[in-house]
Amino acid sequence: MPGSHTILKHKPLIYRGRASQFCFLARPCTGINGLGRKFSRETIMPEWLFKEEPTHYSFDDLVREGRTTWHGVTNALALKYLSQVHRGDLIFYYHTGSEKAVVGIMRAVTDAYLPGKETKLYVVDVEPVEKLPRPVSLAEIKAQPQCTDWELVRLPRLSVMPVPRAIWNLILKLARKRCQ
Repeated sequence: MPGSHTILKHKPLIYRGRASQFCFLARPCTGINGLGRKFSRETIMPEWLFKEEPTHYSFDDLVREGRTTWHGVTNALALKYLSQVHRGDLIFYYHTGSEKAVVGIMRAVTDAYLPGKETKLYVVDVEPVEKLPRPVSLAEIKAQPQCTDWELVRLPRLSVMPVPRAIWNLILKLARKRCQ
């Protein structure tokens, strides 16, 4: 039927060799979201970056467990961003502390939700997708001119933030680049 769209709910994440060829999935969206913005039938999924101290909970811990609930975010702006995460969104896992690097990719398994009636702190369930071939350090990211206005560089204490598509692709490219 012309004009109809079939959306698979569980498409695999596909990488075809170059960051520019990374296939991003679409999720169905209809009506108006919680921010009052209208969406079309299909919207490209946004990407995010979540930070965590590796001595507290590392990407390897997430891989070992297979799934976890991301909680403990209290900063107002980080909570605003966390509340906008939807099932299927891709997320960079960033190790803070002495490492300061993007180390992996995870996927939101649920939409952000309030775990109880008495809390206003959003949480989201996540699962690992892949460990990056090599970590991309904060120093490498800061050296890229297109990253100067990104929250990771401007607001270093922010633990949840959106990742613009161009920066997402750049980090994937850097992660797949051989160490020289």
